[in-house]
Amino acid sequence: MNTMNQSKVVVVTGASAGVGRATVRAFAEQGARIGLLARGETGLEGARQDVEEAGGEALVVPTDVSDAEQVEAAAETVEDEFGPIDVWVNNAMTSVFSPASEMTAEEYRQVTEVTYLGYVHGTKTALDRMRPRDEGTIIQVGSALAYRGIPLQSAYCASKHAIQGFTESVRTELIHEDSDVQLTMVEMPAMNTPQFDWLKNRLPNKPQPVPPIYQPEVAARAIVWAAEHDRDELWVGWPTVKAIIGNRIVPRWLDRRLAQSGYESQQTDEPEDATREHNLWNPVQGDYGAHGRFDEQSRTWSSQFWLTTHRRVVALIGMAISGLIGIIVTKWRTQSK
Repeated sequence: MNTMNQSKVVVVTGASAGVGRATVRAFAEQGARIGLLARGETGLEGARQDVEEAGGEALVVPTDVSDAEQVEAAAETVEDEFGPIDVWVNNAMTSVFSPASEMTAEEYRQVTEVTYLGYVHGTKTALDRMRPRDEGTIIQVGSALAYRGIPLQSAYCASKHAIQGFTESVRTELIHEDSDVQLTMVEMPAMNTPQFDWLKNRLPNKPQPVPPIYQPEVAARAIVWAAEHDRDELWVGWPTVKAIIGNRIVPRWLDRRLAQSGYESQQTDEPEDATREHNLWNPVQGDYGAHGRFDEQSRTWSSQFWLTTHRRVVALIGMAISGLIGIIVTKWRTQSK
């Protein structure tokens, strides 16, 4: 067990399922005490059991992150029980799969208030506690879609773009204050989470993450790593790198490519059940766990994440290879004379 995190107090929003659920389990394995925030109480109880089985301590705090007062009250509850919060992870989200032309104003407002303003409320609440102590870490669980919009997810992409801008703005203020509070954005690829079975969907078929797909434990490892390292932004997975870099170089080409492929790649061949429950306004009942229905297609490891978190090792290997090549070339030249 990593003793570094045994006394850490962590808050995770959206802790009941998906990336949040995998994240609380990963922190628990390091002995953390964790405040579990989400709307669905059944899922929160399942997360509490995961934490305790993994060796951590858990406090269930049902919270709607779109309500700033509820977020503040949740933080007070966690600190009353566990003490000062060391790490705050903003992760809660909701979305609608739909063409923009069919979205309603109310749907845009709800997605924005949960997926964007939930991060704002969490960040402000955490900073109110961390700034006076001049320590702590806030992690924004982002997405490649914070940089690159795709069809059928205009509300979600807009929220992720907003989180990116908000985070950069607040980070500059912390730098201006010479603050030691760390604010980190972790940009994720497509994840195998239950959200694709509970988000509101207007598409004819069931939605899916755009392949390649990664297991939520990949995201959880990245979040835990970010909590222990001074990195302003962390990209996870080669698809994230390609999306962000590609959007900087050929954004209009990506527009055309996504217009052609973005509809099909976000749907399976299975027809959607138009009567199924969704979580836009209220949590879906039940305990969904961390994984969605794409286990067979999902990757459990990211070579890109390993490389970006082991830069010194990569540099040393590169130097060794360069040196070896230099020796071989010198020897070849000597023998050729």
